[in-house]
Amino acid sequence: MTTATGTSADTPTGAPGTAKTVLEVLGLHRTYGSVRAVDDVSFRLAEGGSLGIVGESGSGKTTTARIVVGLEHADEGRVLIHGRDRGEHARGKARRLARAREIQMVFQDPFLSLDPRTTVGAALRETLALHFPGTDHAHRITELLEQVGLGSREADALPRQLSGGQRQRVAIARALAVEPAVLVLDEAVAALDVSVQAQILNLLFDIREQTGIGYLFITHDLGVVRCVTDDVIVMRSGRIVESGPTQQVLADPQHPYTRLLLESVPRPGWDPRSIAAARRAL
Repeated sequence: MTTATGTSADTPTGAPGTAKTVLEVLGLHRTYGSVRAVDDVSFRLAEGGSLGIVGESGSGKTTTARIVVGLEHADEGRVLIHGRDRGEHARGKARRLARAREIQMVFQDPFLSLDPRTTVGAALRETLALHFPGTDHAHRITELLEQVGLGSREADALPRQLSGGQRQRVAIARALAVEPAVLVLDEAVAALDVSVQAQILNLLFDIREQTGIGYLFITHDLGVVRCVTDDVIVMRSGRIVESGPTQQVLADPQHPYTRLLLESVPRPGWDPRSIAAARRAL
C-alpha cells in the first residue's frame, strides 16, 4: 500500500495484495508559482479497488485527480494504466479515444457537465457513437440507464427536468458507457442531500461489484471514505501525510493532521474553537 511519504510499497493500494495494479501514480509534482500544489505524490490502485484521497481545500487532492485524468499536466511524475504511461503522445484519433476511455471522471456538479439542450438518451448515444461507431446503441443505452436505476422517462428528459441525484446517475452512466478501467469521483456526492448521497454510494458499490472497475474517490468527507473505500490517502499542502487501509487509518490515525480531520467531524460535545486552536498548532 502507499506509504505516508508517497512512495509505493509492495501491495497496491485499493485491494488485496494478489490483485493486479490498474493505476499507478509515480512522483507527481505540480507547482503554480511558489505554491506546490502536488509534491511527490505516489500511489497504486488495484483492479476492482477503491481508494480515497482526503484533505481540506488546498490539500492538492483535486489537482492530483485532474492530473490522473489528463485535465492537467504534471511538472514531473508519471501516470500509468496497466503499466502504460499516459503521458506518452497518442498518435491518431483511435489511440486518443482509447486513452480517453481508460479513465473517466464524475464531477461534483453534474449539471455543469451535461448539455442542457440534450436529452439523457441523446447524450448517451452521442458518447457511444463517438467511441463505438457503426452499431445500434439502443440496447446499450437501456442497459446503462438500468444500471444506474433510471428508465425510459429519464432517457427522454433534459437535465433541468431531473433531480440532483438523477443527474448524478446520468453522469455516472455516461462515464460507464465507455467501459473505463478507473472511475475518478471528485466530491461526487458532496452537493446531494444525505439520503440521496446514500443512494448514490450504494449504487457505486453495486457497480463495482458487478464490473470490477477501480474507484478513486476525491473527498473531504470522512463518512464517505469510511463507507466506500478500501484504502485511504491523507493529503496536506500537496503531500501525502498518511495512508493505509481505511478502517485502520480512521480507527488509529498516526499523523496529527489525520487526527485533526477526524476531530473536526461534528458530534455531541464538539467544540469548533478547540479545532481552530489545534489547526493553528500544526
